[in-house]
Amino acid sequence: MRPKLTDVAEKAGCSPTTVSRVINNYGYISQKTRDRVYAAMRELNYQPNTLARSLQGKQTKMIGVIMPSITNPFFAELVAAIEDKLEADGYKMLLCDAGQDSDKERRYLRMLEANQVDGIIAGSHNLGIEEYQRYGLPIVSFDRDLSDQVPIVTSDNYQGGCLATQAMVDAGCGHVYFVGNPVKTGNPTSRRFDGYADTVAAAGLTVHTAQSAFYESPAAKERELRELLTSGRKIDGVFCSDDLTAILLLKEARKLGIRVPEDLKIVGFDGTQLVQNYVPELATVVQPVPDLAGTLVKLLYERIADPEKKLAQNSYLLPVKLLRNQTV
Repeated sequence: MRPKLTDVAEKAGCSPTTVSRVINNYGYISQKTRDRVYAAMRELNYQPNTLARSLQGKQTKMIGVIMPSITNPFFAELVAAIEDKLEADGYKMLLCDAGQDSDKERRYLRMLEANQVDGIIAGSHNLGIEEYQRYGLPIVSFDRDLSDQVPIVTSDNYQGGCLATQAMVDAGCGHVYFVGNPVKTGNPTSRRFDGYADTVAAAGLTVHTAQSAFYESPAAKERELRELLTSGRKIDGVFCSDDLTAILLLKEARKLGIRVPEDLKIVGFDGTQLVQNYVPELATVVQPVPDLAGTLVKLLYERIADPEKKLAQNSYLLPVKLLRNQTV
């Protein structure tokens, strides 16, 4: 049975009203009492219900959205789609670009609490579930396993890795590399590498990797990709974990006189409208941005309406598709 507000109150040694006031940051509560309540919430894995938050009055119709980098076209497109859906339903969005900064994300959480948002769509990867839970807000996660009590929405990254790699194997590649982010526990995007590795193994080929971190500057990535292409290694296919890296690889290959796709085949991942419009030749795995946004918003509304309701399912995996185009 899921814990209730009264269970938290009993464990913290205070009244249910005090727990509600701590959750809502309403009125004066000593730090000692706050700490006891937060500790009880963490121990019980408690998700506050609507009644516990109702002391603040009506919903604010504001939603917090925390993402890792809105300069990335994929996240920018996803945020725009989320905002469109929220606005259509009379909600406003407070956007937080957390980057790789844990302290910055904490400050954003405090800001969202102060603005009394009705819920949070969490897409950043800096903080654990404990720090989110202490604010007592309904949460839906994008592309990250936060907790079995928090629904997660993600594209089928594994399927995407398989599709991208199989396309190059089918095109005759015998030395396919994976270029992407370091593998992180709890990060579903790591499944892109898993799909690549399994497909390569099934074809009787060898797994080859080259690291290219998400937050590296374009100049740093260009240097690494140039070193890869001039290393003397046999490379006839590269699956990049994101389109921006794939575009830089295509640029460096052309500088070096490497013919694409004759000598080198390239497949990216994300497939935003921006990339499809401005680099239409790039083969890429397309994430279903409108469906991702719609599912995130729908689930958050459900959590806001009834946080105590048992989840029908914890994970929502949306299918991707491959655009072959001219680089494979």
